[in-house]
Amino acid sequence: MTPPSLFEWLGGEAPLRNTLRHFYARVVDDAVLGPVFAQMSPRHAEHVAHFIGEVLGGPTRYSAEHGGHAEMIRRHLGRALTNEQRTRWLQLLLESADACGLPDDPEFRSALVAYLEWGSRLAVINSRLDRPPEVTEEPMPRWGWGEVKGPYLK
Repeated sequence: MTPPSLFEWLGGEAPLRNTLRHFYARVVDDAVLGPVFAQMSPRHAEHVAHFIGEVLGGPTRYSAEHGGHAEMIRRHLGRALTNEQRTRWLQLLLESADACGLPDDPEFRSALVAYLEWGSRLAVINSRLDRPPEVTEEPMPRWGWGEVKGPYLK
């Protein structure tokens, strides 16, 4: 029997989208994150839900509609994100996961937090002004129950 994907375990698109809508409604007024998201598109939460959903084993909508992992990297270039912003982002997102009823079992939360830690650290690295990264067309990372799949995640 194949275990469900993390996307299936959390309940699919609707719970993830609701969590991200809750989260982005909060960041607008947050002292640390408000400036980062001041020019946020009204569809930002939906796009991020597509991205995270795909990474967690859901439909490949972000790749099909928005350009995949390389496009997400491009969206962070030159933003000069700080570790303080990264940790606040993670804190508020996990609080939103709790508020919106995402599963709180240790195995799921461990996998979710591992991805969010990895992805947010990658965003900070890619946002640096002193050393813009070379963006290559790599496939989306695929996060699972304790394993990661992707050519750059060896």
